[in-house]
Amino acid sequence: MSDVTHAVAHLAEHVPGVPVMLLASMAALAATAGFRTRWTRRHGHAPPTDDTGSRPPSAPAAGSGAGAGAGSGAGAGIGNDTAATTASDGRADDGGEGVDSALWRMRTTVRDTPGSLAALCAALAERRVDILSLQTHPLAEGTVDEFLLRAPGELTATELVEVVSAAGGADTWTERADAHDLVDAPTRVLALAARTAQDAAELPLALRQLLGRCTIRSLPAAAGGRPGGEVPPEGSLEDTVLRLRAPEGGVITVERPYLPFTPAEFARARALVELDARLGPRLPRGRDVLTLAEGSDITVRRADTRDVPAAKAMHERCSARTLGMRYHGPVGDADRYLNHLLSPRFGRTLAAQTASGRIVGLGHLLWDGDETEVALLVEDAWQHRGIGGELLGRLVAMAAETDCASVYAVTQASNTGMVAAMRGLGLPLDYQIEEGTLVITARLDSASRAAARLPQGQRIGRD
Repeated sequence: MSDVTHAVAHLAEHVPGVPVMLLASMAALAATAGFRTRWTRRHGHAPPTDDTGSRPPSAPAAGSGAGAGAGSGAGAGIGNDTAATTASDGRADDGGEGVDSALWRMRTTVRDTPGSLAALCAALAERRVDILSLQTHPLAEGTVDEFLLRAPGELTATELVEVVSAAGGADTWTERADAHDLVDAPTRVLALAARTAQDAAELPLALRQLLGRCTIRSLPAAAGGRPGGEVPPEGSLEDTVLRLRAPEGGVITVERPYLPFTPAEFARARALVELDARLGPRLPRGRDVLTLAEGSDITVRRADTRDVPAAKAMHERCSARTLGMRYHGPVGDADRYLNHLLSPRFGRTLAAQTASGRIVGLGHLLWDGDETEVALLVEDAWQHRGIGGELLGRLVAMAAETDCASVYAVTQASNTGMVAAMRGLGLPLDYQIEEGTLVITARLDSASRAAARLPQGQRIGRD
């Protein structure tokens, strides 16, 4: 049985209710797809009303390209599937010769003529560059080839581009790679599809991992009620921008300014969105019952837009000061943020509820690339009982699972509860004052997470 068949069988066993035909289509998608795990976006401190607010990274990545990552393409693999040893910076042992080597991801366009690819491979071999994998993206004219390379450590990005250009490659883009890029692409994509099948909040993350560093916006349905506005049912592709009909209405827009999308990447993104649409609204069923220090029990579970009425009821029980600390604006505007905050398209929400089912606390994890935002609101009567710290720890654990480099909280210096909760994480913290607002950023590198005091928040959403 192939790796793909094994993965599909595993998915069928652990994700009840997924149709057999859908599993088959997911296997077909995986056979022609791969993805990266690095992406960057940024939004303002207040919850936006019409999109994720993500922006392109402020500085380009190292390499000859201007800084946008690309998803792995489909095609035949060449060379080794894994490297013997790879450090965190992408440098690897070159096979025992005692010379440092480096992993590179490279994309270039070659003529669709016999011998073009062979000439390029021969030129790389002359410079002792090992081709670990090759993925192809056919175009109307020519072919975009995406390589994972292991090159001598002294070979620079500029020199690598010169070698490729001399061999007939055009529009070449390079970026340093790491050990994550060595994982078998079909297996990784099936895992990505399984995560999306379990949790609607995974779709934005899945698209980023599929397409590399990019800006993703979820826009509401156009005025007049036409779903997707002017976007056709099959979506649209325009060079560095692709648009897809969102499952709940509206449009998902993906932008990658420095590297055009290929038709193959567009088809993969569309297949992933169609998978999400066919499965409909869903949340993992996991929940934990926790006993507070005073003896009261609360349940922590995932929440979504179906909890908006209960969240509004909690707003009504909160004081104006509590709401003002959370939303940094007019208290009367608090309710209008809830549809955004509770939408799985923009992040994940945890709710703390009493034995009677009344929500008394909400914690939000808003997708923001390497600096994901966390926010908390606990009803006045339930403050200072450890609920906020419990929610925050679980949200940060979720962020760490998705490879976020840091999380930040926007609050006021007088909000001692939020400051104490951030300090209670046991993570390195940075404090900044921006326009009179306190921004606390916690770093989530591997060493920091190992020493942190994070609860096992990942259980919420994995059952």
